[in-house]
Amino acid sequence: MTNAAPGATAATFMALLKGYRVRADLTQEELAERSGVSARAISDMERGITKSPQRRTIESLGAPLALTDEELTALQKVAKQGRAQPVAAPVPAPAGIYDPPPVDALPPDVDDLTGRETDLDALRALANGLGAGRRSGRVAVLSGPPGTGKTTLAVRTAHDLAAGFPDGRLFLKLRGMSAEPTDPADVLHLILRSLGIDAVHIPAETEDRVNLCRSLLRERAALIVLDDAADETQVRPLLVGGPRCLTLITSRQMLVGLEGAGRHNLDVLGEDDAVALLSAIAGPGRVARERAAAVELAGLVGRLPLALRIAGNRLASRPTWPLTRLVDQLRDRSRRLTTLTAGDLNVRSVFELSYRQLTPTAARVFRRLALVPAADFSVEAAMTLIEATEEDDAAIFLEELADASLLQTSPQNGRYQFHDLLRVFATERLTQEETPEAVEAAEHRLTGWLVRTATAAGRYFHPSDGVSPLPVATPSFDDHASAGRWLEAEARNWLAAVKDAAARGDHRPVLDLAESMHWYSEIGGTASTWHEVFELAVNSAIAIGSRRDEAVHRNYLAWVLATLRGQPAEATEMARLAWDAAVAAGDLREQGWARVYLSSVQLRDGDPPASPTPIDEAVRLFEEAGYALGLHVARAIRATFWHRSGRFDEAAAEFGSCVRYFERGHGGSRTPVDDTTHAYLLLRSAENLTALGSPDPALAQCETALELFRRHGAVMGQARALHATGRFLRDRGDHPDARRRLTEALALFGRIGLTQAQIDILCDRAALSEELGDPASAREDREHALSLCDRLGRAEGTKLREKLTRHLTAS
Repeated sequence: MTNAAPGATAATFMALLKGYRVRADLTQEELAERSGVSARAISDMERGITKSPQRRTIESLGAPLALTDEELTALQKVAKQGRAQPVAAPVPAPAGIYDPPPVDALPPDVDDLTGRETDLDALRALANGLGAGRRSGRVAVLSGPPGTGKTTLAVRTAHDLAAGFPDGRLFLKLRGMSAEPTDPADVLHLILRSLGIDAVHIPAETEDRVNLCRSLLRERAALIVLDDAADETQVRPLLVGGPRCLTLITSRQMLVGLEGAGRHNLDVLGEDDAVALLSAIAGPGRVARERAAAVELAGLVGRLPLALRIAGNRLASRPTWPLTRLVDQLRDRSRRLTTLTAGDLNVRSVFELSYRQLTPTAARVFRRLALVPAADFSVEAAMTLIEATEEDDAAIFLEELADASLLQTSPQNGRYQFHDLLRVFATERLTQEETPEAVEAAEHRLTGWLVRTATAAGRYFHPSDGVSPLPVATPSFDDHASAGRWLEAEARNWLAAVKDAAARGDHRPVLDLAESMHWYSEIGGTASTWHEVFELAVNSAIAIGSRRDEAVHRNYLAWVLATLRGQPAEATEMARLAWDAAVAAGDLREQGWARVYLSSVQLRDGDPPASPTPIDEAVRLFEEAGYALGLHVARAIRATFWHRSGRFDEAAAEFGSCVRYFERGHGGSRTPVDDTTHAYLLLRSAENLTALGSPDPALAQCETALELFRRHGAVMGQARALHATGRFLRDRGDHPDARRRLTEALALFGRIGLTQAQIDILCDRAALSEELGDPASAREDREHALSLCDRLGRAEGTKLREKLTRHLTAS
């Protein structure tokens, strides 16, 4: 940045800017007044002193200069080319006049820094590890969202490391979030003054100042804190330390363009650390008395250190307030940011500083992302909200938001997420800056995209029966593996979208989505998800008067109630209602499924029907409908009935026929559901083989089933296969492996919310512990099972609790 020998880039930028100003018939002062950029800054740019101004500075000049989009882009490109120009070699300092005493200009440390021990250790290690083999100074960048306490942590780190830098410690404010960040030339002037250079001896040109600083610091051990950096262009001239120096930079920007810098990203506090910070400010006794309220308060402010400090200060200034009073105020999302104000500390204003730095499109993306139901989202969601035509268009702006620490990258590849309070702030900006019509249109586009894409994804899991709808390729995925990943990643978003569609009366999309999800529901999702989805579909079917759709989704709901919720009475009633609707619609397939689900409930509940007549009727209905998949499912149910009735040889023959059917693909390429249906059948067949005295083939079938379930990530199937193999291994005397399988199954059933299955496994594990002579573990498992019975809160839970209590007392 010099006018002594400006390069071609500088000359081009100088000429372009001055030419545009002359064309607009503006003086430098008039341009300054209309753009908000200082007259001095404009003068420096036109004289080549500033060769590469910041992007937002150029954008501010665009409107008063009446630049076209092409001219603005060209001007920005020229400026960008000047941001990484090589710097001339340092010049030696004149001897004899540069030997000042060490300077210590660090701000005072805070007494209540809490929960940053791990971050402090990481920064110390980063600072110490950057020096080996370097010719230039060590540089560490501390970045993170607004309000995470970057400056406070940098100051503490500098104090902790001060002894290692006897030649001076400097703290320099770069004011990166202000309308006019500090000019690097002015910062270099301060560094030189601190190094003992008289003002009259400080060079006028920026590059000369850089070279002089490097000469003076070449052999010294100094620590420089550059606080609140705007961007790489501002920082690069300030990296003047020698090999024994450390430069610690704080910035909301990631500063990804800085070469050779170590990096540490600051996040929010953990729950315990957040409560500890509240205790340090508001008083430990007070917080300890209302621990639950303190935990909720920390959660409501997203465990953001600045927000916690403001909340703590408010409580400290109101000693008679219970914590619950402030919690009640914070629960109101519309008032949350207003509540988080204490004197001159204000969360909203801190967020606004970063928001004002965004380009217009990035700001629009930020606002509209508040419409995404869940905390995390994909590039495709952002594309939909702003009607972008290319994925890269949205990705560019998401990366800009991430670089500005207004978004965080999600642990899931290619996704982003909001901090809770930034989401509230985005909602405020959306309401204040966009019309209700624009917001409604964006929300409608997002909902429609989520529902359509989820419906297409679900179809990848239909069995290859030659009847179900074929999957429809989307830009998000092109096979069942990517479809499954999308459904899992977007689960909260598409579920919220289908609920919105139902509330608006868009019943057909609701029905289509629910029908596409039936087979996927055996592989992914949770009990509560599927109960909600199929219940919405039943209501939509009734709303449009479609008895066939009502039958379809009542059948699905009967399966959820029986298999996932452990509610046999409700499942039986739902299957009967499905039968009535199917008969009214004249749909043989749905009549067959109603009989299948009714029989399945009875067999699962341990009270099989007196005869296989309902199952035989299902077989007949499917045969008449020409539906081979349903036919073999019904035959498998009939085999289970024969097994329960002691007719093991007949059951084995029926199971064998069904296994052979599901081993083959039908009507197209094999899908995950073909494998998982096959695997469930193997588990039923294994139980019958055991009754026939063939435990080894039975265990082999269970292991095959487990492999199939794992291949496709079918959580419920894995849990059931692990439970079955655990029982087989226990019978064979392999107790350690049996307990491992049962414990793994218990965790999986807990993950998807199958309480009844957890109770069954706890009882099996308790019996295993008794066999191993470990009564304490057995009692612990049974007591856990009793607590789960109480959670059921229904007649079957009470009945099961009484049974377990009698068992526990006897043992």
